Amino acid sequence: QVQLVESGGGVVQAGDSLTLSCAASGRTFSTYAMGWFRQAPRREREFVASISYNGRNTYYTNSVKGRFTISRDNAKNTVYLEMNSLKPEDTAVYYCAADREPLVVRSLASVDYWGQGTQVTVSS
Repeated sequence: QVQLVESGGGVVQAGDSLTLSCAASGRTFSTYAMGWFRQAPRREREFVASISYNGRNTYYTNSVKGRFTISRDNAKNTVYLEMNSLKPEDTAVYYCAADREPLVVRSLASVDYWGQGTQVTVSS
């Protein structure tokens, strides 16, 4: 069992930066691929970024490439999402996700554990 708790959301202006954190409980954190998804109002939840169990492989959706960076610290059981040059279209609830597949979070359906979400609002 893995429990995930996100933090770091807030209200910022366009162009600002924000870093989200996801603290995980459980001794198996370092064996899971971790990811971030987001869900804007009236839209489906979508993939944002994924990182392999050892941090060596990362993947991003096209709209955040070059602006967002996912990282993890297995000693602290924490995964991060550094978000730079934020845009109003980044406004959403951001969810942390864990997938037993160690290399990548494959899809919404493959996620084994979800966090409760943290709101990010970017004003223009």
